Amino acid sequence: MVGEEGAFVLGWDEVLTEEELSVTLKVLCMSEEEFKEYKEQDGWEDDSEEEENTTLSNEALSRLKTPCKKLLYDSVLLTLECYGADLKAEQDLLNNKEAYEKLSRREQQALHVRYGQKRILHQLLELVQ
Repeated sequence: MVGEEGAFVLGWDEVLTEEELSVTLKVLCMSEEEFKEYKEQDGWEDDSEEEENTTLSNEALSRLKTPCKKLLYDSVLLTLECYGADLKAEQDLLNNKEAYEKLSRREQQALHVRYGQKRILHQLLELVQ
């Protein structure tokens, strides 16, 4: 459902892989009986029109059903655990000019990328709480 990498792409304002996330949340939040029924549908096409009209903007994410929010929340927490340092530690390093300048150019760029990723993930946590 989520492709080879098993990841979703999130932006500041919306989910960029919204179809994959929408279908995944729908399936993972189904009961076993609902899943069997859904799977038996011809190519899962019956509700594709409904899904096309739904953009997973930040506002839409905050209105998800509770089981979907919980699943996203827990997934984000697991993702954040994969990072070596928390958001505050990254921000402190960015704000410490002396320590920041000791980093190589590549390390500085990696720090900016990690910090941006963590900020997006923390924003998602707030949306689905």
